[in-house]
Amino acid sequence: MTPVNANSNDSVQIPREFNFIADERLRDAPMVWHLARFVEPVRIDERCQVILDRFHRDDALYALPVIDANKKPVALVERRRFVEFFSKLYTTEVFGNRNITYLLGHKRYESIAPIVVEDSCSIEDVAQIVISADLEHMITGIVVCNQGSYLGIANGRDLLNIMSQRKQAELYYLAHYDSLTGIPNRTLFRDRFEHACRDADRKGSMVGLLFIDVDRFKQINDSLGHNAGDAVLREVAARISASARRADTVARISGDEFVVLMHGVTNPADMNPVALRIVNSMREPMELALQGLVTTVSIGSAIYPRDDADISALLGKADAAMYEVKMSGGDAYRSYSSRTTMYNPESKIIESELRQAIERDELVLHFQPQVDLASRKIIGVEALVRWLHPVRGLLPPAQFISIAEESRLIVPLGEWVLRQAFRQLKSWREQGMSPLLVAINISPQQFRKRNLPEFLKTLLAEYDIDPALVELELTESALMQQFSGVQEMLQEIKALGVSIAIDDFGTGFSSLSYLRRFPIDRLKIDRTFVHDIELTPVNESICRAIVALANSLSLDVIAEGIEKASENSVLEQMGCRKGQGYLFARPLAADDIAGWLPRAETKCAEPWNSLPPPDRRPAANSLPWPSEIPI
Repeated sequence: MTPVNANSNDSVQIPREFNFIADERLRDAPMVWHLARFVEPVRIDERCQVILDRFHRDDALYALPVIDANKKPVALVERRRFVEFFSKLYTTEVFGNRNITYLLGHKRYESIAPIVVEDSCSIEDVAQIVISADLEHMITGIVVCNQGSYLGIANGRDLLNIMSQRKQAELYYLAHYDSLTGIPNRTLFRDRFEHACRDADRKGSMVGLLFIDVDRFKQINDSLGHNAGDAVLREVAARISASARRADTVARISGDEFVVLMHGVTNPADMNPVALRIVNSMREPMELALQGLVTTVSIGSAIYPRDDADISALLGKADAAMYEVKMSGGDAYRSYSSRTTMYNPESKIIESELRQAIERDELVLHFQPQVDLASRKIIGVEALVRWLHPVRGLLPPAQFISIAEESRLIVPLGEWVLRQAFRQLKSWREQGMSPLLVAINISPQQFRKRNLPEFLKTLLAEYDIDPALVELELTESALMQQFSGVQEMLQEIKALGVSIAIDDFGTGFSSLSYLRRFPIDRLKIDRTFVHDIELTPVNESICRAIVALANSLSLDVIAEGIEKASENSVLEQMGCRKGQGYLFARPLAADDIAGWLPRAETKCAEPWNSLPPPDRRPAANSLPWPSEIPI
């Protein structure tokens, strides 16, 4: 069945240099023949024993296609039903010598009509066919034909992999490229900077850095409007890119700030021509709103490793040199020197204060409820950390988690979160609350510490906590970074009775093999797939596939980031029974959880947001933040 009116162009345009998906054909024109594996079919008049023997010889064989005399597919014989049918006593003698036609027509054998598609069918259309027909085909497979004749069989899980890879490409692009100008953003710039520095160390060369700021950009924005300001930034990015060398990286790292990363610099003077070309290129008028606008830039430079071997410090020195140009009127270029005035980066201050905050117990946990989508009954909570800063007030994790990771404070911070979560479980128990599962995020750095299972064992004994109430959330990257030691550590954690969830599933490596190998209990569907799921077909397809995959592997599944009733409805309809998000409740202080829980249990049919507030006035540190970044 080949669908008509194929409509699959719903992904962002990815730059040519972006090769996250190695096979370009999969990105530009994904057809189902990419998925087709040749599996030798069986003829409908062959004996049933032939199929049984092939299933026993090949454990990886999930289904066998059946064809007629004209090589037309007529059925899929699926392993679970077939082997179960023939595993009963004496059935081999009774049915083994009969042909497959007899098997397919037997009342005790339940065969699913196969999905048959032409090899020119698109991946998106096949996904919609599978969803519309029966998600069981995600496990049994799809028959691929060429002009009606059998060609091969496509694994439904491979279909999920392709869809996930394409979604990852979109997510990677959005995370690493600036949406306004299309050039790399701060994240990708930093990654390339680190690679360039390592390459320079091996070759004995240098890395140049140009820090560029648009002069008087605020005046342009205020006088001509934000649309004109955006147009200026796009033109500035284009002129910088045209002035840079082919091997250089041009990135936008903040509002009107750009950088040029120059690889393989052998002489500091090599940077001068590029910087001067950029300065001169800006002096040409920009045609905006039927008028010529001239904007200039200030540029500062620094060189690795001559000026500094630390990347953040080097960026600060180039920034300082640029600032001196700006203070002198702009429209010029200056290199960093020992006489350049420096200042303390704010990140260093935050790092020092965060270290003290951990020691002084200035952190606090909030808890976001996880609910049954149908009844809205609370089934657990996710622990989220906040920093109760003595001067700045309650800080969301977005303002300090990245600094904690860079400074390796994430390990003691993670241990504090674990201990506080266990302490809170004990406190709730002493208050007479019903047992509540608490999900706790574990960072990759903390997971790499070999003492994690022993630390958990100590906390379980110290606070007398039922391990069934504790769930650790790990990212796919945490599992894949040290593959050789992961299995042993996960087994040690599972032996304690603690459950394990994969956070942000589908945004990482998308390797399904580890789901079978590792003792995983739950998959968390990432919020990027849930957002506007009712309006985004690819998101709906991926979520349906993840739910089907979890069901086939007997894994629990929960969706995060549910903010609208329409998203909840789509997820519930596809068989996802659990979720969390602002639709139900924002993260709450521990005392608020204790006050809300009885009300939510008695009014489980209502969203939490519709329930009256607790009897007491919420504490100042219970205010929600619009963006939740868990730890």
